[in-house]
Amino acid sequence: MNLLTVENISKSYGELVLFSDISFGINKDQKIALIAKNGSGKTSILNIMSGKDTSETGQVTIRKDIKISFLEQEPRLDPNLTVEETIFATDNEILKIIAAYEKAVENPEDSTRYQKAFEAMERHNAWDFETQYKQILFKLQLTQLDAKVATLSGGQRKRLALANALLNKPELLIMDEPTNHLDLEMIEWLEAYFSKENMTLFMVTHDRYFLDRVCNEIIELDNNQLYTYKGNYSYYLSEKEGRMEREAVEQHKSKLLYKKELEWMRRQPKARTTKSKSRIDDFNEIKQRANQRRKDHEVELELNMERLGSKILELHNISKSYGDKTILNKFDYNFTKGERIGIIGKNGTGKSTFLNIITQKEGVDGGKVVVGDTIKFGYYTQKGIPDKEGQKVIDVIREFGDYIPLKKGKQISAQQLLERFLFDRKKQYDFVDKLSGGERKRLYLCTVLIQNPNFLILDEPTNDLDIVTLNVLESFLLDFPGCLIVVSHDRYFMDKIVDHLFVFRGEGEIENFPGNYTDYRVYESSKLIEERENKDIPEKTEKTHWKEKESGGKLSYLEQKEHKQLEKDIQKLEEQKVALQNKFADPGLNGDEINQLSVELKKLSDTIEEKTERWFELSSILEG
Repeated sequence: MNLLTVENISKSYGELVLFSDISFGINKDQKIALIAKNGSGKTSILNIMSGKDTSETGQVTIRKDIKISFLEQEPRLDPNLTVEETIFATDNEILKIIAAYEKAVENPEDSTRYQKAFEAMERHNAWDFETQYKQILFKLQLTQLDAKVATLSGGQRKRLALANALLNKPELLIMDEPTNHLDLEMIEWLEAYFSKENMTLFMVTHDRYFLDRVCNEIIELDNNQLYTYKGNYSYYLSEKEGRMEREAVEQHKSKLLYKKELEWMRRQPKARTTKSKSRIDDFNEIKQRANQRRKDHEVELELNMERLGSKILELHNISKSYGDKTILNKFDYNFTKGERIGIIGKNGTGKSTFLNIITQKEGVDGGKVVVGDTIKFGYYTQKGIPDKEGQKVIDVIREFGDYIPLKKGKQISAQQLLERFLFDRKKQYDFVDKLSGGERKRLYLCTVLIQNPNFLILDEPTNDLDIVTLNVLESFLLDFPGCLIVVSHDRYFMDKIVDHLFVFRGEGEIENFPGNYTDYRVYESSKLIEERENKDIPEKTEKTHWKEKESGGKLSYLEQKEHKQLEKDIQKLEEQKVALQNKFADPGLNGDEINQLSVELKKLSDTIEEKTERWFELSSILEG
């Protein structure tokens, strides 16, 4: 069944033609990803499809009476509403059904109306709506339901908009970079959600594992031509390689790039994270495998960076906290030549703070950071490139240097570096303020690399980069002979680039894991299976279905009451926690008073954690 048809749409800005006369359709149950280079108009296509923008030619036809949700890159939400009010302010069909039922309950003498409303509640499983939206908000780390939208970060707003889109349960969900601002656990939860929910998807995303596990069709926009691949990302890579060879119009280097990525994909085990039955104990074997991945890479650019001395970077028992929030607790590590470390962890566990401490943009509360005399950091932050009016692309790079030295006296010029990162000679003389978001990130990367650092630090480098650029960046980083630290939620990127991980678990706990992200997930799942097998856990008994009490799920009446009471208790305790934390700001506190407050705060935090775990336990029964 066709849900939406795009016919001969076009978009241009002055002389710049993004795309012209392109057509495709979306059928029920398809999960489609649109792939194209940055600046090709992917977001414009989504905006035209959703009615946020208009096409210069053609039309978009939407099937009558279907529900569509659109997740924008920068969602527009009412800043005056709270998180919870934002959920209830949407045009959600379930909310209308609940409102109709509540009105019917107020007029019990109208039995026909009540019966109709009751049946609608049953049909749409509307009894569980409150539990559903709270579960999704918890999964997306939006636990403060009374927080005003105006106080939320850009990432929190994106996650709130995603929650709204999911709760709307549309027949068609259109998404622009849905995994941006999600940590790794959230992304994996979202993958599982889409595999369970019967929802048609059309998305733009650079997350290749997400593409591989969620999408069943890829549409590629390349030089104003659309190419359709009826399969996931792995299938797309294979078929695109064949197409490129048959057409023989792409440059030789691009062919090698795709062949290498395809070879790498073929070497990866399929769907092993959830099927592992034994714990991985031999860390040396993992490390050996991780190193082998890099040895398989064919070096293209032999960079001649400044020599690394015997002392690289030493972290001696460093500690850092903000109020009662511990980021680092006596963390100790000595970096060696060629280290390639990936950093993962939930949002708010201190990953960016750690990078700022390493680069000495922030101080530590205790311990010592020792940087070797030969170290030259290249630090790619999330802030991006600063705006300068009237500046052209090539001028930005030349501010930092004209070339990067290569071995054997060779060099790569600023222009060649830009070409390598997909800025052709004509594009190099465009004004910076005309670039797309992804193109600006690409340019910013070039400004970091042209300085020829020997210790490269990348904080979320894959955000807003298209897949073609990611391939180029990965190839460059595999050539890079210095030390490398990467913070990224792109699992495919991390698997390909890093040898071991720092896992930020929160409260100052950092685990050093000798393997890449997939190795880590295998280890974690197998450890969890082992723990479950070692515990004598009684099977859950089937709870009485509570439909006759006008509620969904499989909780007993008392458990339903407990579930609702826990929500109220947790909210009150969180308010008490904030009030207690504010007391620490009193400059007149003596040592004994601070100790007493710390004890109270620990007790309160433990109670919140205990009640939250019970809330999740009951919620999972409702959900299942």
